[in-house]
Amino acid sequence: MRIALHQPEIAGNVGTILRLAACLGIAVDVIEPCGFAFADRAMARAGMDYAERAAVTRHADWRAFREATPARLMLFTTAGDIRLPDARFAPDDVLLFGSEGAGAPRHVHDAAAQRLRIPIAADARSLNLAIAVAMATGEALRQTGDWPA
Repeated sequence: MRIALHQPEIAGNVGTILRLAACLGIAVDVIEPCGFAFADRAMARAGMDYAERAAVTRHADWRAFREATPARLMLFTTAGDIRLPDARFAPDDVLLFGSEGAGAPRHVHDAAAQRLRIPIAADARSLNLAIAVAMATGEALRQTGDWPA
């Protein structure tokens, strides 16, 4: 299982996600460009020393990511037609998330095997990216039994 971030915009979110990934032993793909310098202090502060332990692959763009990552893409989007509790995950899935402000563009939606959403209150717009990644990853690990020992 992998986490993929499509053109993330907020360094602190990425740092938090890298910390999560390091703690769970999951690799992260960052699809550039990012909305910040990858060495940003906010990312380092949020990731603490865990970010250095995370297995991160940076991709220059979507095309480079797809060439390197042929696995099934499970896109998390507010426009998803499958609710997280109804999704079925496999150990080699890539959990894909769009940017904080723009989400994922049409070509990313089109490439996804499934478009998933995390149910939230009707009057709420969306979750924080790092929180959404944690919730989705937790459910995917629960289903696949791939939690660290």
